[in-house]
Amino acid sequence: GKIDWPSLQEHVAKLFGDWPTRSLPALTVQSPTAGYEHLEQDSSQTHIGVAYDSVPFAHPDYYNARAAIGVLSDGMSSRLFTEVREKRGLCYTVYASCHSLKDRGSVICYAGTTTDRAQETYDVMLAEVLRLSDGIAEDELHRLKSKLKSSLIMQQESSPARSGSMAAEWYHLGRTQTLDEIGRIVDDLNVTDINAYLAAHPPRQFTAVTLGAKPLEMRTTAT
Repeated sequence: GKIDWPSLQEHVAKLFGDWPTRSLPALTVQSPTAGYEHLEQDSSQTHIGVAYDSVPFAHPDYYNARAAIGVLSDGMSSRLFTEVREKRGLCYTVYASCHSLKDRGSVICYAGTTTDRAQETYDVMLAEVLRLSDGIAEDELHRLKSKLKSSLIMQQESSPARSGSMAAEWYHLGRTQTLDEIGRIVDDLNVTDINAYLAAHPPRQFTAVTLGAKPLEMRTTAT
């Protein structure tokens, strides 16, 4: 919003400047454990979660990774929406998203479906994730860029969205990015770099969790 920055700084310092500080304890880091776990619940629905390693937000290849997941999951023309929901009608909700801590990243996929269709939903979702290794096409990237630019325009109209992005950038990068800078990054995305990233970082070592009446058969290759 339209604010006077020096006055805001002074006001925040007056309210919070005398808060005591303390050192945070070191985190205990463990190696990720790939595999499958089923949580049994008497339900007509099955919730499916699949995760695998990716790069963190501060990594030079983050936007290539983000673009690949955008092709997989951003919008009604994305691969997951088209293959899992539109063509087969397996579920109402299916998506994948990038998640980042400071020093590591992951891709988290989710689908919610019925017990009877859960196995097929998982199989098709995993097949689309694995198919990313084959690369993306120019028309897919073109659609994604249009969607990302539209999101940037809409973000300018939302103070909570913009402030949330700025806080995340400050945490991960130690600085904030202007919308023009992000726009240039989006413009510079290209199929060659994204496909090179996917070839070097294929989806693998999946961790899967399901919640529902029946466990699923876990596969790590497309069927």
